[in-house]
Amino acid sequence: MKEVMYNDYAKQALETLAKGAFLNVRAGQEDNTMTIGWGSIGFMWSRPVFMVMVRYSRHTYQLIEKSNCFTVSIPMHGQLKKELGYCGSKSGRDCNKWQDLNLTKIEANHVDAPLVGECDLHYECKIISKQEVTSNTITSDMVTTFYNNNDYHVLYYGEIVGTYLK
Repeated sequence: MKEVMYNDYAKQALETLAKGAFLNVRAGQEDNTMTIGWGSIGFMWSRPVFMVMVRYSRHTYQLIEKSNCFTVSIPMHGQLKKELGYCGSKSGRDCNKWQDLNLTKIEANHVDAPLVGECDLHYECKIISKQEVTSNTITSDMVTTFYNNNDYHVLYYGEIVGTYLK
């Protein structure tokens, strides 16, 4: 993999993110990956940041809360649709997605979280802030549309410490 600047492929990454990417975390000896379709790449606090959202109900939430980092692996060429579907519908509480899908787990260079080897673009991130999404922090139409079951997100701000292109 070749190291690139965090913003070299940001436009393509965000366009692809809407179709699905993998959020990867590790807590102790447990690794998990889940599908995400929302996120943002920006520049905050004088550093590059990847922002991801995780619902309280997700197994990944339990893991990311015990970690100080995460990675995002993005399939840029439309591959891994079946795997994205599986990781978006199955919980790591009940299965090992890495084994079930025969995904290649690659160790990140700067953080303690895996990368999905079959993906083209990878972001390694150290958590520098988090913010709870509540009915008081968003508009009422978003509450109605996205949180009618009260399963809110936590927004994690990860300083991008490495970006790699396959």
